[in-house]
Amino acid sequence: MAQITITGVNLAYSCDETDTILRAALRVGLGFPYECNVGSCGNCRFELVEGEVEHVRADPPAWSERDRQRKRYLGCQARPLGDCRIKVNLREHYKSTHPPKRTQAHLFVVEDITHDIREFRFRLEDPAPFLPGQYALLSIPEVVGARAYSMCNVTETGEEWHFQIKRVPSGAATERLFAAVGIGDTIAADGPYGMAYLREDAPRDILCIAGGSGLSPMISITRAAAASPKLAGRQVHFIYGGRGARDICGEPMLRCLPGFGERIFYHPAVSMQESDPGGLSWSGRVGFVPDIAKELFGEDLARFEIYFAGPPAMAEATMRMLLEMKVPPAQVHYDQFY
Repeated sequence: MAQITITGVNLAYSCDETDTILRAALRVGLGFPYECNVGSCGNCRFELVEGEVEHVRADPPAWSERDRQRKRYLGCQARPLGDCRIKVNLREHYKSTHPPKRTQAHLFVVEDITHDIREFRFRLEDPAPFLPGQYALLSIPEVVGARAYSMCNVTETGEEWHFQIKRVPSGAATERLFAAVGIGDTIAADGPYGMAYLREDAPRDILCIAGGSGLSPMISITRAAAASPKLAGRQVHFIYGGRGARDICGEPMLRCLPGFGERIFYHPAVSMQESDPGGLSWSGRVGFVPDIAKELFGEDLARFEIYFAGPPAMAEATMRMLLEMKVPPAQVHYDQFY
């Protein structure tokens, strides 16, 4: 067990050889900055003052040659090889309401949602509550490195985690998950993580924007908003985008919520109306989800608490649009994934 000392603030915590410096800090309630948790965003960089570490991924995307020269490492990838002293700016914002824990997850339900999105439901050996919109790290057998997936359910006890996951062509993790993980199988899980969770105390209506497997956290947030006494008077608008008609989903899950059609509204859109590979016709909105959001709400976007999730290109376009529309950054919630 290594001792990690944070310089300048006189704090120390323990990190075992199988954990990372970031996740061990979050488990004991420290506000260590992070976002993607898989080595791609770089938000968890720290400076190694003394000691030695190794990265879980030998060459994570966010670790540059300049970082190496300056002895900067990624907290989500760095495992200590002994006691270490590090320099990092802790922030209250990153403290976990539910500290993440490592457990075993048993798969008990698999359901198809679309041709390439499937819901996987797991029961946990050690229950772990989470906030709507958060994610977990799943270790898929025979796949190097954990993958981040957002939960779609709502739970107070944390006995179950449900995930709506999109199959990525040639993706090592999802190809294996879809083809080789079956009912009764057990995988390692770690969580919850993420900062794009539902803010029940925010005094605004809610806008959820999703594409692809960004469906999962937005469904969790909408389900929680529908059930929350604090949000009983709020409207929830849910924009979902896909390439073609066969990619559109989510409405049946929302339709069963109290208030659907009265305070909960669903706005689907496709970006490839005339060339849907499934051969389905489409008579609804056509366009990319940031454009649909701008078309629907315009300058009123600034009156919403906004949550979004989806492919990197969609997320980047959504963020640019929100900045253009002068939506206050404090009202925008998104976890970077790559």
